Amino acid sequence: YVSRIRRDPSVPHGLSLWVVADNLRKGAALNAVQIAEILAAEHLGGKRRAAPPRLEAVRAK
Repeated sequence: YVSRIRRDPSVPHGLSLWVVADNLRKGAALNAVQIAEILAAEHLGGKRRAAPPRLEAVRAK
């Protein structure tokens, strides 16, 4: 989301703006894809990419 785009008088040709991003949404989507890949590999015989080390550590428990 980008908001409040204005000229910045302190810099020639400058802009001042407010930007925000939602990393929780991105993280949740990636987590869902990783879980789906694991389930497909284990139950449907599908291939999956190598999981990040922290995910492999959780699966080993």
